[in-house]
Amino acid sequence: MTNEQVEPLGVEPAEVVPARPAGESGPGDAGHEGDIHQFVIFVCGSEVFAVDMAPVQEIIRVPEVVRVPLAPATLEGLANLRGKVLPIISLRRLFGFPKREDDDSTRALVIDLGQPLGFVVDRVSSVVGVEPGRIEDVGSLTTTVKTELLAGLLKEVGGFPMVMVLDFERLIGNEFAAIAQLARSTATGALGGLDPEDAADDEEAGSDELQLVSFEVAEQEYAIAIENVQEIVQFPEQVVRVPRSEAHVLGVMTLRNRLLPLVSLRCLFDLDAREADERSRILVIRLGDMSVGLVVDSVNEVLRVPKSSVDAMPKLLARHGDLSDIAEICRLEEGQRLVSIISTDNLFRHSTIREALSNVDQLREDEPLDDENDVSDEDNDDEEQVVVFRLDKEEFGVPIESVQEIVRVPEELTHVPKAPAFVEGVINLRGSVLPVIDQRRRLGMATVARNDRQRIMVFLLDGVRTGFIVDSVAEVLKIPKAAIERSPRLSLEQARLIARVANLEQQKRMIQLIDTSRLIAEEQREELAALGEE
Repeated sequence: MTNEQVEPLGVEPAEVVPARPAGESGPGDAGHEGDIHQFVIFVCGSEVFAVDMAPVQEIIRVPEVVRVPLAPATLEGLANLRGKVLPIISLRRLFGFPKREDDDSTRALVIDLGQPLGFVVDRVSSVVGVEPGRIEDVGSLTTTVKTELLAGLLKEVGGFPMVMVLDFERLIGNEFAAIAQLARSTATGALGGLDPEDAADDEEAGSDELQLVSFEVAEQEYAIAIENVQEIVQFPEQVVRVPRSEAHVLGVMTLRNRLLPLVSLRCLFDLDAREADERSRILVIRLGDMSVGLVVDSVNEVLRVPKSSVDAMPKLLARHGDLSDIAEICRLEEGQRLVSIISTDNLFRHSTIREALSNVDQLREDEPLDDENDVSDEDNDDEEQVVVFRLDKEEFGVPIESVQEIVRVPEELTHVPKAPAFVEGVINLRGSVLPVIDQRRRLGMATVARNDRQRIMVFLLDGVRTGFIVDSVAEVLKIPKAAIERSPRLSLEQARLIARVANLEQQKRMIQLIDTSRLIAEEQREELAALGEE
């Protein structure tokens, strides 16, 4: 997402419109600057409008936006305005004018009436000063715009015979009830909006299950216990090579002001090297106060598997060199799918990992970091860890503790007679019936055909495990709380479900944070519970 280009308010020099035609005089002639009302004149569709300049903060070029589900159709999306989230609204769409592509003249008026909003207009003409006596009533004017949205008329100003003065406060009140309500009441707390009952009841995991992050290296499937995975990030654009290091050590990257050594599992397992691509991921593995990034071909899913499906690596193989890194084998799908579980304890004893950590220590000695940046990230109260998934081009996040597991979408979902309309189908998840819902449909987005990148994210909602199909799972990410703010309230349902947004300005990313406790209404959860019992 690119930063917006800000322009001065006055596109043309301001003109002052006299209260009477030139040559006439009388008491009350305005000669005092305080009596002049300033208006911004702009064109939208076939009409010319004016807005009182008092709430107009600035005029900008139309920025790139992130689309928001469950928002009014007139919303183009959310943009980044110097580190703040700015809703962008199409006035053409709001007034029912024909669609028109943006061009060099298109602008967004940033208007603040309790919450800054950007209104897209075709062209901004000028700023004019108008004496109050020149503002006429709307009367019985016939126009394409609802007269209740107009505050008056200006005639013969800015080179136009008639200009309609828009009352943006009424317009927002009529079209965006949630925003109007916010404007009437001061927001409480920068990060508020979530119920305290957000804590996940994860007791069902118990001691008889393992939770694993599975991934692929050279078309083979491996896994690491999720408690040892600090986060999952995309391969960086820049990796600093370390001189005289082994081929296994790709170099170091900067992760939130800390140096992270990168080790290629392909090279570590003596497999053919391969250039990183868009599917490549880095698993940040922690053991004590040490962290290392393992480069893998792709991340598949988060698995919950019973310990009865896990066998120790045969002793004969376990003695063989680097195979000691693989402690156990997980049997899935009746033994048709074998997943090798890597022991992080053994991994950190590996000579290559020790060398990578030693290289980072040497770099820190050469270029010491600030003490405050060199503090362990563990138990950092200034960050939130989320699982990021994609729907179309947009990114969404959910708290990592709310995700039970992430599994592949089977070729077919079983459709259950008399199942709730919002349920796509059910799957058998280790002997239990798992209702599955299409996340696109839940968020009012167009559905797409099934594909290999889709995943089912499993959440525990009031004790009922429910799966939601997403387009892809991108990464596990730690987000500074300073980058999280309340999401603009564009509709009541959107405000409840997507209460916050992470604005990662430097990365040019905006991640909408979903409150998973709001994914399914309480009355619908009873239907899901009944479905799981069948």
